Amino acid sequence: MLSGIPAASALLFALSSPTLAAFCSDSGGRYDEWKPLMAQEARAAGVGERGIQALMGTSYSKATISADRNQKSFKYSLDKFMQVRGADTIVKQARSRKAKNADFYASIERQYGVPAGVLLAIHGMETAFGNYMGDTNVVSAIATLSYDCRRSDFFTPHLIAALVMVDRGSISPKSIGAKHGELGHTQFLPGNALRYGVDGNGDGKVDLNNMTDALASTANFLRQKGWQPGQGYQEGQPNFAVIREWNAAKVYQQAIAIMGGRIDG
Repeated sequence: MLSGIPAASALLFALSSPTLAAFCSDSGGRYDEWKPLMAQEARAAGVGERGIQALMGTSYSKATISADRNQKSFKYSLDKFMQVRGADTIVKQARSRKAKNADFYASIERQYGVPAGVLLAIHGMETAFGNYMGDTNVVSAIATLSYDCRRSDFFTPHLIAALVMVDRGSISPKSIGAKHGELGHTQFLPGNALRYGVDGNGDGKVDLNNMTDALASTANFLRQKGWQPGQGYQEGQPNFAVIREWNAAKVYQQAIAIMGGRIDG
């Protein structure tokens, strides 16, 4: 169960500029040497024994490194990107999903101010509406990216968050996600899951593999990042800047805005 968002925020703030004791490497050869050093950092950040055991049980993920080095689609033109990602299919399916569950999407918009089109575009883009949520061990993926030199400072706080989630029982050492350790229907990195995850269906826990929790959490993320209810989200409009908070790639941002506009009609 995810709880204590203020504590989570404090944790991630404390980790934003750590004095790293663990080294990084561009190959997997020293990964087993790195793990106990990272475990010391994790303990200092408040991670308990379940989280530490999860870290020590990880393995270097070659699949994660391969995916991290080959994100080719973000270099496409907008038209090519939307073609490759199946934008027309996403829009068609999203319109059908919105029509069949209009009250649900309306309730999210009432609470967070985020319209259905944006949420459905993200849901379709990230996991084909939950049909594919990944095939990679979450903790191993995040740990590998923390160990890897390319973006170690960015991923280390997400690793600590993942270990905290293991401590709390929100995920397990065997949880499966995407190649970069993203979780659930809309692919939250663990630090964002810990900070912005909400219990959308009222069952007392946050489960991003549950569609209701995932979409409510996505809307909460966007609202907390500055979404202005009732304002536009196309490029040049106020809320387009918030879409940039979800994904750093310009072509992705443009695609979400365009698809969202088509879905909302």
